[in-house]
Amino acid sequence: MTVVEIPPGLVFPAFYSYYEAPVKLVETGGGSVAAWRLSKDSGGWLQANHLMGKLFAAEGDEVEELTREEFIQRTEHDRGYYLRGEGPVFALYETVRAIQDGVARERRYPNPTELALIAGIQRRTFVMFEEQLQQSGDPAADPSLGSGEQA
Repeated sequence: MTVVEIPPGLVFPAFYSYYEAPVKLVETGGGSVAAWRLSKDSGGWLQANHLMGKLFAAEGDEVEELTREEFIQRTEHDRGYYLRGEGPVFALYETVRAIQDGVARERRYPNPTELALIAGIQRRTFVMFEEQLQQSGDPAADPSLGSGEQA
């Protein structure tokens, strides 16, 4: 097992994009840290401890540090783009897609109202999806991230 030195002052949870995939680092107790990468197949979290050294040593475009809000928006963008299903979360993903499709058809940038609506929907779907993951036993699910509170 490789020991990865955590940069001093790193605040948890910490959020990254690794090759455009959302990754979160969380404390697991006893001073340990775990990395979780979004699964584009399920929308759940895959253990990705092997990425920690790469996140801290990256020199290039493959790693980007994200704010909590950027992490939520990137996660929900990917879930809405890659996943299909039934129920309230997927209806909200369809709403976001309809707004984005309309903007694309009109060949323009989204206006501030559309951006705010999309961001609000994505904060809501993040919490809803994470609650479903938590109920099904995903160990990395954390709906409190969407509310700004930590569990």
